Amino acid sequence: MAEILGTVTDFFYNMLPSDEEAFLDKLAYVMLGLSVPVFFITVFFKVAEYGRYTVKSSWALPARTAWLFQELPSFAVPVLLVLFGRAVRMTQLPNQVLLAMFVAHYFQRTFIFSLLIRGGKQTPFHIFRDAFVFCTYNGYLQGRYLAEFAHYPDTWLSEPRCIVGVAMFLVGMAINLHADHVLRNLRKPGETGYKIPQGGMFNYVSGANFFGEIVEWAGFAVACWSLPAAAFAVFTASNIGPRAYRHHKWYLQKFDNYPRNRRAVIPFLI
Repeated sequence: MAEILGTVTDFFYNMLPSDEEAFLDKLAYVMLGLSVPVFFITVFFKVAEYGRYTVKSSWALPARTAWLFQELPSFAVPVLLVLFGRAVRMTQLPNQVLLAMFVAHYFQRTFIFSLLIRGGKQTPFHIFRDAFVFCTYNGYLQGRYLAEFAHYPDTWLSEPRCIVGVAMFLVGMAINLHADHVLRNLRKPGETGYKIPQGGMFNYVSGANFFGEIVEWAGFAVACWSLPAAAFAVFTASNIGPRAYRHHKWYLQKFDNYPRNRRAVIPFLI
């Protein structure tokens, strides 16, 4: 088994360009570039067809199965890169902590969140495919950069940028987890239909779960202070920010008593 893994690892690294760090920068710039059309498409033209916006498709997966396997690369790729790759920076505590933050988020999203999904509409295959490709792409980008190329001073974890970033990450994760809990428990057993979420950040924004995730990855970008992390934070906001805006409009149209003082995704602003 070890020999097989060694052969696969050697094949993988032989496929990479000689200047891998420059290659990772290019991947980050591509992600930044894609965030612009993604933002405008999801705001003005088309929302991703999952959840309440799902359309019938002959190629679809159960929601729980789709979520588990589409998120899995974001967890598995960095872990495998560290375990079987050339992770020269993983002897440094800052790199270990920062990569652990990324992996911890996706451990929860992959193995815990997917198991907590109650029912849920089937996920069209093309949505699953796109999410799987992105998570593979981003798992490699973040994992490889932090494991091999990111260089931080030994004092990085005590520097203000890192402290602020880690704090933002933890606050964002807490908001995201609480919002998911609220959404899961809106309906009592046997109930159907949609209800107005209440409590926590839902008192301020319609997309509390999205707001939490945006804060989380903005904090990660500040803590890492790197191009790959910044690209991911911008892409996340460009992708799920418009979805929160769509949710907000949907709530306003569906419920006459929907709180008019709520914003879509940024409290008191948007």
